[in-house]
Amino acid sequence: MAKQITVGIDIGGTNTAIGFVDRNGTCVFETSIPTKEYADITPYLKNLAGIIQKELANKPDLQVVGIGVGAPNANYHRGTIEEAPNLSWKGTVQFCSLLGNYFPTIPVTITNDANAAAMGEMIYGAAQGIRDFIVITLGTGLGSGIVVNGDLVYGHDGFAGEVGHTTVFPNGRQCGCGKKGCLETYVSATGMVRTMAEILCNSNKPSKLRDIPYNEITALAIELAYKDGDELAKECFEYTGQILGLKLADAVCHTSPSHIFLFGGVAKAGKLIIEPTKRAMEENLLPIFKQKITIAQSGLLNVNAAVLGASALAWNELEK
Repeated sequence: MAKQITVGIDIGGTNTAIGFVDRNGTCVFETSIPTKEYADITPYLKNLAGIIQKELANKPDLQVVGIGVGAPNANYHRGTIEEAPNLSWKGTVQFCSLLGNYFPTIPVTITNDANAAAMGEMIYGAAQGIRDFIVITLGTGLGSGIVVNGDLVYGHDGFAGEVGHTTVFPNGRQCGCGKKGCLETYVSATGMVRTMAEILCNSNKPSKLRDIPYNEITALAIELAYKDGDELAKECFEYTGQILGLKLADAVCHTSPSHIFLFGGVAKAGKLIIEPTKRAMEENLLPIFKQKITIAQSGLLNVNAAVLGASALAWNELEK
C-alpha cells in the first residue's frame, strides 16, 4: 500500500523550497529551485511541476493526496498570488489553477507564508491541541497568522491578519508597503537594525557594534553583542520588545488567544526578546486579559517550518 504524503511548497523571493511530508510531519524528500531567475510564471511552473513529477516517478511507494503552497500575498479564497512585491510575477497570478493543470487529480491550496507557519505550528509544532493562538513571524518583515477556535482567520477577502502593517507611530519610519510607522519597521530583523543604528548615533557609550559597518549589522550580531554584555544591544532588544508587547496587547483584544508564538530568526533569541515583550504586553492589557496569555518560541525553529507549514495546510484541507 502506498504511503500518503502531501507536497509542501514555500515560495520565497529568492528560492522555492519543496518537500514531501507524511502525516506525522516527517519530510521524506526535500529540494529547492531558484525563484528569482524566473521572470515569467510559465517556465517556473513547468520546472516546479517537473521536479515533483520526476521524484514521484522514482518513488512509486508514495501517493500524493494534496499540495499546499505558502507564498507572499497569497489569497486562500481565490487561489492566487496578488501583487507580491518580492516576486517577479506582477499583478494577480492564478497560482492554484495553473499548478493544478499539471496535477489535475490532486487538490492544490495556497495561503500566505505567515498563515502557513501558523498551520504548521498547530499540526506539527508547539500549538498542537491549542485552539486560539497567534503566530508572529519575525524575519526580514513581520508576518502573523491568527487561529480562532482551531481555524485560520482569513477575512472576507483572504488578507486578514496583517498585524505587521498596523501603525505604531503615525508618520514614523517608512515601510515597504508604502505606509509610515508600521510595526514591521520597528519589530523585525531589519527594524532592529534601524533601531540599533539610531541608538548608536544617539549615545556615546562603547559598543562592539560600532566596529561593524551599518549595512553589515544584523539582528544576530545585535543578539550576540547583548549576550556579550553590550548595554546598547540590550537597549535595542528592550525597545523592540516594548513595541511588540504594546501591539500584541491590541491583538489580544481582538481574538483573546491563550498563546502567542514567536517564529523566525529574531525569535531564536529566546528570553532576550520574549521577556521585554511579555512585560510590555502585560502593562498594556485590559485587566480582564492580564496573566492569561503565554508568549513562547515556536516549536518549529530548528526544522524547515515553511515546508511543513505548507504541507500542514494541505493535510488540514483534506481533513475538512
